[in-house]
Amino acid sequence: MTDVMVPALGESVSEATVSTWFKKVGDAVKQDEMLCELETDKVSVEVPAPASGILAEILAPEGATVAANARLGIISEGAAAAKDEPRAAAAEAVESPGAGPETVTERKDVEDAPSAKKALAEAGLSRDQVQGSGRDGRVMKEDVAKATTAPAPAALPTPAPAPASVPRGPVSADDASREERVKMTRLRATIARRLKDAQNTAAMLTTYNEVDMSGIMELRNTYKDQFEKKHGVKMGFMSFFVKACTHALKEVPEVNAEIDGGDVIYKHYVHMGVAVGTPNGLVVPVVRDADQMGFAQIEKKIAELGLRARDGKLSMAEMQGGSFTISNGGVYGSLMSSPILNPPQSGILGMHKIQDRPMVVNGEIVARPMMYLALSYDHRVVDGKGAVTFLVRVKEALEDPRRLLMDL
Repeated sequence: MTDVMVPALGESVSEATVSTWFKKVGDAVKQDEMLCELETDKVSVEVPAPASGILAEILAPEGATVAANARLGIISEGAAAAKDEPRAAAAEAVESPGAGPETVTERKDVEDAPSAKKALAEAGLSRDQVQGSGRDGRVMKEDVAKATTAPAPAALPTPAPAPASVPRGPVSADDASREERVKMTRLRATIARRLKDAQNTAAMLTTYNEVDMSGIMELRNTYKDQFEKKHGVKMGFMSFFVKACTHALKEVPEVNAEIDGGDVIYKHYVHMGVAVGTPNGLVVPVVRDADQMGFAQIEKKIAELGLRARDGKLSMAEMQGGSFTISNGGVYGSLMSSPILNPPQSGILGMHKIQDRPMVVNGEIVARPMMYLALSYDHRVVDGKGAVTFLVRVKEALEDPRRLLMDL
């Protein structure tokens, strides 16, 4: 008998929630095959089978909260059974009416992505209801998303009564039949708590400015092909914003500081948090020592972290230790917003949609690609002068990117 244990969750994480079991009791499993997925405050953790055999018992069902190093299930000795599973599945498919060679191949060779299995379970869909786009028909997470957004008749489940944090008013039977009550995921609950804590704790204030993106867009259009050919990554806007912020943080170090009790900790490095929206919620992976990186290094790291975030593969270490954050609501069409601080940080920059607007240039009205910038800051450590100075320095660097190369 082999115990399935909770894997290492990170130094500051003491418990997790079992979100999805990919196997049922009695199923044959192979070593390193994904058994279940855990959800912590920040990341999802996949739990592989420690040995081949039969899943004899599930000790922590879906929705259960488990401590670090707790037992999740038990695998009985049955390596031979697990090894013979593909052959048994093929034989069963041959004996089943209407099962052809393609069905046998699919059952024997194709293993859907673990993230897709989780999405199938959450959406209440079966494997047969989704068309796989991966190799050999493998179902990917994107395929499940497409299937859930496609119009299809479905009966809405009647919500089970459960206590609410705020008492609800009277609800008619007709309205109740069209509602669905879903337990908050651990990640969503953590996001809600941290954002509210930031509002309750920090003396949060936001200052605004706007930037003419003509210089960056012209530079990008001129060199983007050469940049991608040499570095193997596309030249985006984020590297310019990261570089502009790192320069401004050197001049206004209190925006890169944090309050710890009665002390202010000034950081002589820039670990840049880059907010990323995922299907499960907002996460902020950290580009460490961004102030020491070039444009290509920054673009590569952001692309890598963004992909891992969307696939739920980020580790706890990759989301800890940030000193300043950039949030880009413009990718969703936001024209202006006031970002909320990512505690214990003292500053966060909000990027927004680029939109042509009439501007006065050299006494003439011309159309310019403009973007509103918003800096939210903790007024307990950052004065208004420092916040405005920071945002002006970011604006100057973005409107004349040559300043970044000359360290001005």
